[in-house]
Amino acid sequence: MMVLITGSSSGIGLAVAKHFLSMGYEVSGIDIKESSIQNEKYHHYVVDVRDKENLPEIKDVEIIFSNAGVQNGEDDIAVNLVGSMNVIEKYAFQDKIKSVLINASSSAHTGFEFAAYSASKGGLLSYMKNVAWRLAKKYKATCNSISLGGVITSLNDDVMKDEKLFADIMKVTPLKKWMSVEEVSQWVYFLTVINKSCSGQDILIDNGEKDLNCTFVWPEFK
Repeated sequence: MMVLITGSSSGIGLAVAKHFLSMGYEVSGIDIKESSIQNEKYHHYVVDVRDKENLPEIKDVEIIFSNAGVQNGEDDIAVNLVGSMNVIEKYAFQDKIKSVLINASSSAHTGFEFAAYSASKGGLLSYMKNVAWRLAKKYKATCNSISLGGVITSLNDDVMKDEKLFADIMKVTPLKKWMSVEEVSQWVYFLTVINKSCSGQDILIDNGEKDLNCTFVWPEFK
């Protein structure tokens, strides 16, 4: 079974690629950087997801994890939204496809982050539903998205190393932690391999930050 992962050279994408390889899958990775993975079942392509004319020919893709993304720059919409669309439109709509999963963000629900970043991730939620409808109709395949809160990756080093800032984040995080990339990879595996019935849904995984922060202002009843 061929799994395609974008943004596979670091962080979440790297962890997901390693997880699928450990389960015996063949994996193709797309990233603007070289990969550190040394595995005969791993194929790496150095290409920008924005450059749809130069996306590689990869046959019979069965699972897609669209994960490549940037944050807080002029390229947020071009990479996060348009890049995901380029990849999914090229590889998903064919007879072998079984599942597509898009890495969105908890910011898609709240808008409480950089404007272009939040807009790009919000757009992915609408696009996910469009893809889910088209895949179900023609291929009986699933398409969902995951919206992650804080994840322990090098991308977030500046936040995690700022003790005061990270303490403030934990004050509004009911479970008092961030996710590991290994846990993310297990979610990706479940939603793309084990799941056969959930489609067109965004799964918010944020340690309770959005929905478990109490805003009830009356005195508590004893």
